[in-house]
Amino acid sequence: MDPGEDSSRFGSVPVTTSRNMSSSSSVFFSANQSPFFSPRTSTCQLSESTRSDAHCDNIHLSADPLSSSSGIPDPESIANVRFALSDISAVPATCTSSDFQKFDRVNSSIGISNSTMSSYSHVHDNGYSELREKHRKHGRSYGMSCTPVSVSLASNRLRSCDVFIGLHGRKPSLLRFANWLRAELEVQGMSCFVSDRARCRNSRKHGIVEKAMDVSSFGVVILTRKSFKNPYTIEELRFFSDKKNLVPIFFDLSPGDCLVRDIVEKRGELWEKHGGELWVFYGGLEREWKEAVNGLTRVDEWKLESQEGNWRDCILRAVTHLAKRLGRRSVVERLTKWRDKVEKEEFPFPRNENFIGRKKELSELEFILFGDVSGDAERDYFELKARPRRKNLTIGWSKSGLVDEKRRERQWESGSRKGKEPVVWKESEKEIEMQSTDVPQRLRPKGGGRYSRRKRSTKILYGKGIACVAGDSGIGKTELLLEFAYRFHQRYKMVLWVGGESRYIRQNYLNLWSSLEVDVGIENCSEKSRIKSFEEQEEAAINRVRKELMRNIPFLVIIDNLESEKDWWDHKLVMDLLPRFGGETHIIISTRLPRVMNLEPLKLSYLSGVEAMFLMQGGIKDYPIAEVDTLRVIEEKVGRLTLGLAIVGAILSELPINPSRLLDTINRMPLRDFSWSGSEAHSLRRNGFLVQLFEVCFSIFDHADGPRSLATRMVQASGWFAPAAIPISLLAFTAHRIPEKHKGTQLWRRLLCSLTCGFTSSYTKKSEADASSMLLRFNIARSSTRQGYIHFNELIKLYARKRAVNGAASAMVQAVISRGSITHYSEHIWAACFLLFGFGTDPKAVELKVSELLYLVKEVVLPLAIRTFITFSRCSAALELLRLCTNDLEAADNLLVTPVDKWLDKSLCWRPIQTNAQLNPSLWQDLALTRATVLETRAKLMLRGGQFDVGDDLIRKAVFIRTSICGEDHPDTIAARDTLSKLTRLLANVQIHTSP
Repeated sequence: MDPGEDSSRFGSVPVTTSRNMSSSSSVFFSANQSPFFSPRTSTCQLSESTRSDAHCDNIHLSADPLSSSSGIPDPESIANVRFALSDISAVPATCTSSDFQKFDRVNSSIGISNSTMSSYSHVHDNGYSELREKHRKHGRSYGMSCTPVSVSLASNRLRSCDVFIGLHGRKPSLLRFANWLRAELEVQGMSCFVSDRARCRNSRKHGIVEKAMDVSSFGVVILTRKSFKNPYTIEELRFFSDKKNLVPIFFDLSPGDCLVRDIVEKRGELWEKHGGELWVFYGGLEREWKEAVNGLTRVDEWKLESQEGNWRDCILRAVTHLAKRLGRRSVVERLTKWRDKVEKEEFPFPRNENFIGRKKELSELEFILFGDVSGDAERDYFELKARPRRKNLTIGWSKSGLVDEKRRERQWESGSRKGKEPVVWKESEKEIEMQSTDVPQRLRPKGGGRYSRRKRSTKILYGKGIACVAGDSGIGKTELLLEFAYRFHQRYKMVLWVGGESRYIRQNYLNLWSSLEVDVGIENCSEKSRIKSFEEQEEAAINRVRKELMRNIPFLVIIDNLESEKDWWDHKLVMDLLPRFGGETHIIISTRLPRVMNLEPLKLSYLSGVEAMFLMQGGIKDYPIAEVDTLRVIEEKVGRLTLGLAIVGAILSELPINPSRLLDTINRMPLRDFSWSGSEAHSLRRNGFLVQLFEVCFSIFDHADGPRSLATRMVQASGWFAPAAIPISLLAFTAHRIPEKHKGTQLWRRLLCSLTCGFTSSYTKKSEADASSMLLRFNIARSSTRQGYIHFNELIKLYARKRAVNGAASAMVQAVISRGSITHYSEHIWAACFLLFGFGTDPKAVELKVSELLYLVKEVVLPLAIRTFITFSRCSAALELLRLCTNDLEAADNLLVTPVDKWLDKSLCWRPIQTNAQLNPSLWQDLALTRATVLETRAKLMLRGGQFDVGDDLIRKAVFIRTSICGEDHPDTIAARDTLSKLTRLLANVQIHTSP
């Protein structure tokens, strides 16, 4: 099959991005352009950044044991490399001694790649015979042994290899699968050698690959329909079959398809076009070819089929089996634990079995991310229009100059196709730039600011692994992303779901550490040589997560409901968190913003009339024409929002009511006068009918369960929780603490009495489970994959905050403080702190008594701040929390020592009592000591960030308080003085070194 036939009928999108593990690494070089790579260790790697002839001073060494290679390079990037293997002997003469010191520390087990210098040059099938003859003269054919002449550093050190991976073809999906398999094996500690030998141009390179085959413990051969006319694949099959270590992987094939008779006689749809006397391509050796193909049927232990929907399972099975055969029991145990964890934590919501429509959007998302569509989506896909060509496009920021015009012209002439344009991504330490090959355009930030925003958004980028879905609240963005994740999760190692709310996105991103198995703590992100600033420590933690996402192992990162392009805490761009685009990891962002990072989003529109009708009809499908017309009226009035349509369908399914009566009830429901503010309230401000629909639901709950319906109060409480899954027990506990609302709904309760006839008896005296079940059945809440948790849509929570009675926020804070676990409920504890301390410009929403404040600080604030600082390296958030806590403690202290007028104005000694501190001295002492503890904690954290002067001031206050109350000889006072001595010494050293 010709290479062009591998592409989709919509045209191929060139993948030209080399993998870059970290934009800040100065010694990194992608092994896409090197003939050597090591799975667990670093190697001397060759680079060419331009199309000019490469020189040895481009050679760098990587000290990262897991970022050494990219296995299978991209065709266009490899076309730029002009090194020959014979040039490698010059490497030691030009590499620096420090680099070789790094190199000497690596493990001696080094694998070699498939001489990728020429592995993807254009070699056609009709040239295999000539290449094979050259190969026979200089190397060895099957059945012959010959030691290849090699002066290269890596080949001299090649002693053994765990797995040899052979493949043939340039189909993007095949390369993606092989890259993933190689990277997964390397992460698990198995050395790999990847080769497409049909791309090797000389016998010397063939000799290196053959030596790797000889020393490999197992030979994995990825079989496609093109493999059977590739002489090298047939040779690999025979070679590894005789060694009894063949591991075939049938890619888009099955073992039943690989029968000699069917191939030769062109039987079946698969071989009608691609079958025949394929041994001709093998050099005319029919018997050897048939023996190799028949040998696949005798490999009973390995039946690995890689189809469109089981990539992850196939790779996991392959790695597990290879680990067992190699005696790596720890790898098998680790993979088993990981599989169990993924089954529980991969998705935040269960799959919506009633998901309808969105075929076009799902297909377009697939095309945006992969640059191709497959399967049933290909039939439903739409015709793409040619985009206007652009010359230079910057996403985020850029400080580089314009690329040479001649280089762009060469790229256009060599790589462009009709209606498409080649795209090259560059990345330096402070630059992420996409170059396109058309009309020049330099995008300069307005006003010269580093993070200035462009006026116009760019076109959608196809095949770059980044997609943005935009739409109003409640239109179904999360449902679309969830369905996409469930449909395509097998193409990724794991789906990583990140809440995009601005106050929580950084913590949600760092929470990925457990899934990625990296440590983002302070101890692991700091250098012993010097003390890093707080900003550097936070950057180090984020970069550790970024780095894991920038390997060749594909992940799907979904950022749901992104509120802002900048982080709420330090106003840095959200793009700083994300891995670079164009890699194996894909990113989908859902947002209400018109654009994100200057990318044109996929704007989510309303469901079609048929789909909306199906969603509203619920379980009843035979409404008369008049009722169908009423449903269409309801659809328009609810703003055609998917959330509103789903609630209408749930009411019609749960209650004995027809659409006309429901419409009349909604219209008669009084519309409360709320003052909506903020962009998030836009949907509710313009859609009063949706607000009335919410009121109908709450009235139904109140009528079914009495005036203090637990379901209604749970909704009211939900508005103050964080935008994350809420434990049902904690939500119900909060609901019980909400004060009873004012009476005055008797009229509407009587109005709904006839509407809910027969409904009351089955909904009396509800428990927590019954109340949550009611919320789920009416689509007010949605279930979570975590047992005992539920989610609420942001529109529901926004309306709940407006509708809630006084005391709901206080009830939430008290419930979280008394029952919240810092490990499991950290998001909701942060939400309570936002209400208590008034972060930023937000006012305080809840006031606590002094005794409650002391309990909060000791049991919640201090553990939360220390965990946030140490475990997640979120220094600024932890320090801000402690600063605001100190301010509240000082305010409480001032209140206690302020003179008050009491009816008992004399003590037992007939002395006048002037302050509350004198009335309750134990409370005042406890408050003072707690304040000293917070000050000492802040000082110790300042010590970790190098802010010795601030820490010195804080610890002196703590020492004064402890000395005044506890005395100089108390252990706490002595410990505080030790901290003071350390800070004073470090501060003096800094002043000595900085003084002129």
